[in-house]
Order: sequence, then structure tokens, then C-alpha cells
Amino acid sequence: MGGILRIYRNDWRNLFRVPVAVLLVAALVVLPSVYDWVNVASVWDPYSNTSGIKIAVTSLDEGTKVQEKDFNIGNEVMESLRSNKNLGWTFVDAETAHNGVKRGDYYASIVIPANFSKRMTGILDGTIVKPEIEYTVNEKINAIAPKITDKGATSITTQISENFTETISETVFTVLSQIDKEFQSELPIIRKVEKGLFKLEASLPEIETAGKRVLKIQENWPQIHASAERISTLENKLPEVEKAGEALEKIAEHWPQIASTLDHLGGLQDKLPKIEEAAQLIVQLDNHYGEVEQIMAQASQGLTEAHKIVNAALTALPEAEKIASAGNDFVLELQQFLEKSSAAFEAVPAAIKQNLNLLQQTENSVVKLAEQLKGEDNEPQAVREQLEVLSAQLAAGSSVIEHTLSILNALNTFSPETVSIAEIAALKGVDSVLNSQKSLVNAMITDLQNKEDADSSAINELFLKSGLGKLAIAKLISGYDSSTIPAIKNTLEQITSAADVTATALQQVPDRLPALGTLLEETMSAIEFGQTSLASLQQDLPAIREAIHTAASGVADQTQGFGAFIRDTLPLLESSLPTAGEKIQQAANFVRQDLPTVEERVHQVSELIRTGLPRADKGVALAADLVRNDLPVLEDSIRKAASTIRQIKEEIDLGEIAQLLGGDIKSKSDFLANPVVLKENKLYPIPNYGSAMTPFYVVLSLWVGGTLLVSLLRTGVDTGGLTYKRYQLYFGRLLTFLTVGILQGLVAVLGNIFILHCYVVNKVWFVLFGVLISIVFVTIVFTLVAVFGNLGKGIAIVFMVLQFSSSGGTFPISTTGRFFQILNPYMPFTYAISLMREAVGGILPEVAIRDVIYLIIFGVLALLLALLLKKPLEPFIHKASEQAEESKLIS
Repeated sequence: MGGILRIYRNDWRNLFRVPVAVLLVAALVVLPSVYDWVNVASVWDPYSNTSGIKIAVTSLDEGTKVQEKDFNIGNEVMESLRSNKNLGWTFVDAETAHNGVKRGDYYASIVIPANFSKRMTGILDGTIVKPEIEYTVNEKINAIAPKITDKGATSITTQISENFTETISETVFTVLSQIDKEFQSELPIIRKVEKGLFKLEASLPEIETAGKRVLKIQENWPQIHASAERISTLENKLPEVEKAGEALEKIAEHWPQIASTLDHLGGLQDKLPKIEEAAQLIVQLDNHYGEVEQIMAQASQGLTEAHKIVNAALTALPEAEKIASAGNDFVLELQQFLEKSSAAFEAVPAAIKQNLNLLQQTENSVVKLAEQLKGEDNEPQAVREQLEVLSAQLAAGSSVIEHTLSILNALNTFSPETVSIAEIAALKGVDSVLNSQKSLVNAMITDLQNKEDADSSAINELFLKSGLGKLAIAKLISGYDSSTIPAIKNTLEQITSAADVTATALQQVPDRLPALGTLLEETMSAIEFGQTSLASLQQDLPAIREAIHTAASGVADQTQGFGAFIRDTLPLLESSLPTAGEKIQQAANFVRQDLPTVEERVHQVSELIRTGLPRADKGVALAADLVRNDLPVLEDSIRKAASTIRQIKEEIDLGEIAQLLGGDIKSKSDFLANPVVLKENKLYPIPNYGSAMTPFYVVLSLWVGGTLLVSLLRTGVDTGGLTYKRYQLYFGRLLTFLTVGILQGLVAVLGNIFILHCYVVNKVWFVLFGVLISIVFVTIVFTLVAVFGNLGKGIAIVFMVLQFSSSGGTFPISTTGRFFQILNPYMPFTYAISLMREAVGGILPEVAIRDVIYLIIFGVLALLLALLLKKPLEPFIHKASEQAEESKLIS
């Protein structure tokens, strides 16, 4: 705190040492207020000076005659305007008016045409054509003037209409008043008797019809009584109706699924032959399943024999290696070894083919599981178990590829290019795909341990890679029988053929015996892997047989019935499906929307029947008796009375009924001319426009004052060799700026009160609010420049422009564009202007407290901005300032 105060004291000590600086600060204090005072004075009371707005007025009205009297409304209008000082009415000819408005000599012109009076009085002879007044306005001259001239033109037309209405109505009421004096006493009798009897006479046919209906009701009363009892029975059935309605709502709720199911079934029509063919295959598979088991047994036995043969060859191989190293009887012994091992070598192609088939089965499993995972409603635990099995299969597949590559490399040792480099590379590519799939599957297993569902991107990637692996293995298998097997067999025949063993070749054999051993060992591994896989499959054969047998049992009958349904029944269902769905939805809507109301009304009617039916019995009997005995006499009396009234009306002029309009003629005619009186109540009245605009210009001038401060005074501190913390530098100089800002606020508000004599209800609060607003504004502007440097000055100006348009200071914010309405709640001007208006017009505590809180929040936000961003942004701002100074134009 001491450092802050030291900077503050030094600022003012340094300031008062330089007289020019004192004058400059004094100017900074006064200048914003001058801006405020000049603007307020210029708009002090603009609407009291509208007499300077010139409007050219011309009357071309030729007048007319009414009952032999000259009548010229145009001249009357001209005379009334000569005494009207609200606007600058200027009386000229039509050409001068037209040219003057065009040049801007007049803001607008009003021309009363020649036929104005004639059209105005045309209603008296039945010619109804609305008269027109030509009003021309030059909207280019000024934005506000057209609004004022519009009101002037409207006032003329209103005045003419009111005067005309008053004159006409006064004439009419005068005539009617004379009639009223002669026949006033007779009108009540005529009105009551005529209206009542004629209306009753007109209703006699309906009364007679109603009487006949009463007699018909009495005749059918037993049936009505029985029907009423049925309603009570219906009330007892309502619970059953409600249950049926609930069932109908459930059908409607699931109708989309039903319709979707039928759509899917419709798609099976084209596939029905294949379905039936598949059913036949299931039956055939069940019938020949014993052959499958026999083939599996034979394959297992073949693998066992191959295992023995290869094992025997491996057992004899060490002996051949000893002979080769000793050199004793090498040729004879080697030939015997190769002849004995020929059966083992013959197992090599089959072992490789078996490995490739097992790899294909593994990839099929990957594809199947990936397709399953892309579907919905997968149980996480079951998916994880399947993934774990698949991971083990992929690991085994990698092992198979490793053994197969060893076999192929061993064969190439005896005869290079037995298997091409491309084929080996393709097999390695499959191995890479399997390893990638295994890593992806293991990652998915880990994900399922941590969350409920597998990642969709991982599922899509697995689906893609499964397809690639399947294609690669299919390509290997497709070329294996045609090219790879003949090459392998040819190499094996070279190995086992004793006749081709020359002396030169025999010298190379000892070097190739390790490769021969590798070939036999890897073949052994492949056979063992096949045995394991085949044994696992044989264990599953009984369960598979049972499943196939279960499926085959009755499949023919079921398929036949399903086919009949698809061919015959389904088309009928599809044709009636839209109509049925629409009717079900209509019925369901009735159940949901109308059934409760129907039930309520049934209960009401039932209750009415129980309580009101006995009384209705008596009422019907009385009404029937009245219809039979009294109604004819009543009808005859009504007709006689109506005939008497008509005879009276024939002797009297119907126009005499207008006597009802007699009375005070002046009051009634004035009422017709001006039927509505506007009762105006002013809340928080402000006597002049300048005082009403004071809040806006005070707030604007205080922001301008803050902007001038940061433009002319430095926000940085000359430390004089002392060390200060950043916040001390910030707050020390901020106090100096706030002192000047407070002086600006005081000068502005006090000048408005004592110099311009602005209307202010709460003068003390007006001063305090002005000081608060100046403090907040100076804090915001100073912070922007302290944090962002020269860029902050630009931000302050942009901020001022946005607030000028979005604060509602001049026009209501609701009249501005959507963008400015959105900005309004976030602008300090909004709450500053509102707060000053409270002091000018009268304080409403909740509004004033709200505005003060928001202004304090804006100030606090500015302080937080400085404390949080000044340090991290300082290097960047400093560098930007140095670069700007290099331009020799920007300081």
C-alpha cells in the first residue's frame, strides 16, 4: 500500500511542478463537461420551436353550394391555419409550393384540390367519394422534420373531419329534436308493444312446432325412459371400454414396429426360393451328418499317420547328420534316409494347405464378429468373451503363419524360388494384418472392462481390417493349388529322388541338412496344430449334430407354412396395412383425446337421468296439457294484438321514430365529432427535452473524458530507480487517473445543475451517481490501455461506439437492430444512463440499486482483467509498442 501511495503523491508533486501540465489537466477536467453542456443546450426544447419548420399551404378549392348556401372548406382551413403557430405555415400558390419543397425551401407542402368541398358534401346527395388532400414531404432535408410535418398534415385532416362531422350531426339532431317534442310521449308504448308482439308473432310457428314435439315426446316417453336406462347400463360398461382403449393405445404405439416387420417380411418374397432351398439343405445335412463325422475321423487318422511319418523322419535325421559329418558310406545312407522320409515330405503341401485353411477360418470369425458388433443390442459381457476367444484365435493364426514361413524358407534353401518372394511377402502381409487385428481386439477388451460399450471407431476399424485380411488369405489360397503346390512338390521330389543325387549335389547336402530338419520340424508343428484344431472340432460335433437335427425336424412343414404365408396372406396384409394403420391411429387419438370427455359426459347424463327423470315425467305431462288446452287460445290473442299494432303503424310516418334522438343537440354533435377523450397521466414528468437528454450526454462525456485522459496522460510510471510490484504500478497511477475522473464527473453534473439549470429531482444523488460512473469508466478505460497499450485506446473507442448505439440513450433499444438489442445488457452505458435517469426523474430504489451493482461489477471486472492479464501480456505489448515506434508515426 505504501508503494501505491508513494506513486500517487509523486504524480501530483511532479504535476504541480510544471504549470503547463496543471493547465493541461485542468483542460482535461473541463473539456468533457463542455461537450455535455453544448449538446444538452442544443436540444433544450426543440419541439417548442417547430414554428420555424416551413410548410407550404395552397388551396385550389372551388367550393360548392349546400341548400343554396356557398360552402368552401378550403378557405376555412386556410383561415384556421393563419392563427396556428405550431408550424411555419406558408401560404403560396401550387407551383411555388411544388418547387419550394423540391429545392428544400419548405419541408413539406399541403394542397387542397379544387373538388374538395364538392366531394366533402357529396354525402348529402348520395355521392360518396372521399375527398383528398395532397401532402408532399421532402425527407432528404432532415430525418426528424418529416415526422413533425406528418403530424401537422394529420392534424389538418382530423380537424376537417371533426368539423364536418360536428356540423352534419348538429343539423340532423336539430331536425330530430323537433320531431322528438311532438311524439316523445308515444314512443315508449310503440317501442315496447311493437317489439314484443311482433317478435312473439314471428315465433308462433316455432311455438307450434315445439308443442307438437312435446306431444310426440309424451307419446314416446316409455321408449325414452327405456333408452335412459340403457345409458345407466353403458356407465357400468365404462371400465371395460377403458381397458379396450388402453389395449388400442398399445397397438397404436407399436404399430410402426408392426408395419416395419411386415415390410421386412415383404422383402422375403424374392428370397423365398432360397429360404426353401436352405431348408432342404438342412434336411440333407441332417441325413448325411454321419458322413461328415466319418470324414472328420478319417482326417484325424490321416493327421495321426502324418505325424508318425514326420516324427520318424525327424528321428532319423540326426543319424544322417552324423553320417554326413563322418563321411562313412554317406551316399548309401543318405539315399536310404531320403527314401524312408519320402512319405514325410509328401505331407508338407497338405500341411501348408491346412494352415492356410485355418487362417481363412480365423478371418471368417473376425468378419462375423465385426458384423455382429456393427449391429445393436450387443450384451457387453458376451461381446468381451467373444473378443477374448477371437484374440486367442488370432494369436494361434500368427503362430501358424510363422510355421508356414519357416517351411517355405526351408524349401527355398533346397531350390531357390520354389515359393516366390511375392508369395512370402503376401503371407507376411497377412501376418501383419492378424497382429493389427489382435492389438485392436485386445484394446477393445480393455475398453469393455472400463465402460459398457466398445468404441464405434474401433469396431469400424476392425470391420475394415477383417475384410482386408479375408481378401489377402483368399488370394493366397486361390493361387496355392495351381502354382504353389506344383513348385513345392517338384522341390520335394528333388530332395527324395536318390537317382538325381550326383557327387556334386552330395557335397551340398550336408550344408542343407539343417534346412531339411527345419522343414520337417515346421511340418510337424503344422500337423500338431491341425490335430488340435480337429480335436476341438470333433468335440463340438455332437452338439452341432443335435442343433442341425433340431432344426431339420419339421423344417419342411414349417417352411411350407411360411411360404404359404408369404405368398398368400402377406399381400393381403400389405394391401390393407395403410388403411388399418390410419384407422388404428384415429381410434387411438379418440381414446387419448375424446374418450375421457365422453366418459365424463356419460357419468353426467347418467346422474341427470337418476335425479332428473322423475321430475321430467311430471314436466312432460304438464307441458302436454298446456299444448292441448291453452296454446290455441294464446296464439289467437297474439295474432289479434299484432294486427292492431300494424293498423297503428299504417297511420303514422315511420320517420317519427327518430324522436328518440332528441335532447342537447350541441353535446351530441360534439360527441360524434370527438367521441373519445384521452386522459393523460405523466409518471416522473420532465419539463423539457434537454433535461431528459442530460443522462445520456453526461454519461457519454464521462467516457469521452476517460478516453482523453489515456490519450494525453501516460499510464506507465517512471519509477525513478525504485522497485515496485506490477500491481503497485497499476493502482498507483490508477489513483491519479481516478482523481481527475472524479473532478470531470463533478464539473459535468454540477454544470448541468447550476449553469444549464437542468431539471433534476434528486440533485445529491445526481452528483454521487455521476462520480460513481466516472470512477467506473476511468477504471475500465485505464485498464484497457494499461494492459493492451495503444491497442487498448482503440478498444476503448470501439467500445464507446458500440455503447452509443446499444445503450438506448436516444431511441428506445427495442427500435434498434437485433445486434444492438443483444449487446444492450452487457454495456456499462446501459446501466449508467439508467442510473442518471433515476436521479433526474425520480429514484425507484430497486432500479437504482440494480444499476449501481452492475456498474460496480464492470469496475471489478476491469480490475481483475488488469491483475490477471497485465503480466502475461506485457512482453507482447512491449514488443508491439517498439515495432510501432519504428514506424516513426505511431508513439
